[in-house]
Amino acid sequence: MDQQWMGAMAEATRLTRQGRLAEATALIQRTLRNPPRGEQRPQPPDHDAVGPGAAPSRLTAPESGRPPRPAGAVCRARPRPACRPRALRRAASARPCLTERAPGTDQQRARFADLSYTNAAGTRAYKLYVPTGYTGQAVPLIVMLHGGTQSAGDFAAGTRMNELAERDTLIVAYPEQAASANTLKCWNWFRPGDQLAGAGEPSLIAGITGQIRHACAIDASRVYVAGFSAGGAMAAVMAAAHPDLYVAAGVHSGLPHRAAHDLPSALAAMRRGTSPHSRPSAAGIPMIVFHGDQDPTVNHINADRLVDQGIRAFGAAAEHGDAPRHGVTTRRGQVPGGHSYTRAVYQDADGNTLIERWTIHGGGHAWSGGSGQGSYTDPQGPDASAELLRFFAEHARGPRIL
Repeated sequence: MDQQWMGAMAEATRLTRQGRLAEATALIQRTLRNPPRGEQRPQPPDHDAVGPGAAPSRLTAPESGRPPRPAGAVCRARPRPACRPRALRRAASARPCLTERAPGTDQQRARFADLSYTNAAGTRAYKLYVPTGYTGQAVPLIVMLHGGTQSAGDFAAGTRMNELAERDTLIVAYPEQAASANTLKCWNWFRPGDQLAGAGEPSLIAGITGQIRHACAIDASRVYVAGFSAGGAMAAVMAAAHPDLYVAAGVHSGLPHRAAHDLPSALAAMRRGTSPHSRPSAAGIPMIVFHGDQDPTVNHINADRLVDQGIRAFGAAAEHGDAPRHGVTTRRGQVPGGHSYTRAVYQDADGNTLIERWTIHGGGHAWSGGSGQGSYTDPQGPDASAELLRFFAEHARGPRIL
């Protein structure tokens, strides 16, 4: 773990316990502006839309050794004002999933709309990418949750998920945390009121998911959630709170559900991990986990805890509440000129994949295989975005359409 980061987090914990929240927040902000050596964190690019660019090749097997694909083209657009509730309402009324298309190139016809959702817990803006191949047919939906200090557009650029949405014809939503809810724009995964279905931020993210399902032709058997860092921790919360809504989940550099109950315990969990005996949710959904073993921000032991909790969650849903019989298949790979990695696949007795874990050797706190157009990315790692979609394509409650 990076000593500068650890010292700053310890001091932030001390300030928080003394009730000096403003000072603790300022310290964390300063620390995040100066990430540890080896971690890529360029300033967020000046863009509001990510276009499909050149058509990428189809996903190859993870052991093929093919280097990460180049990033998609970035389209500049007029900067969006920081607060435009009326504009957001107009965008929502425009119904971006209508199938009529204006003349123009595919990149111009693809839609990356600004929308919002409101319920008793508040309002959250989100961006919605509708690919050119969508003509009203039932398609998958992926909800992507950004990390701290990131924005929806930044996260879309770094993960290149819009580019992959063009390839596979799926819709992608990017909920955006409000600075008024968290100064660092982190999802509040560590607060008890934001860890349950029907309340707080889970209700907002689930509400956004429902709003899109109502407006677009979404295949209910292929609705997924994924996230990075604080967004990864919130994706684990959503997987536990809404197994009826999401079919599978992806957690990159995140933490398990209920890993903390306040800011000091969150910092402790990030530093040391959680108890291996933490209580799992009542039901489990398939999950793919990515984590760098040199992550200085979120200890990679949290990936172990995610796997443990996921396996036990499947067991809790079984008749006798025991962990299901399962086998583990482990394979190693290498990105040419980049990081090596270990892929572990956990299957039940019938051969169904429950959990898949990717350990990026030498990887830090960054989206593996991401584009430098976004923040917190590591182009030298295996392509987490492509593997995420491959894993999701293998899990559905109904006929496969991906």
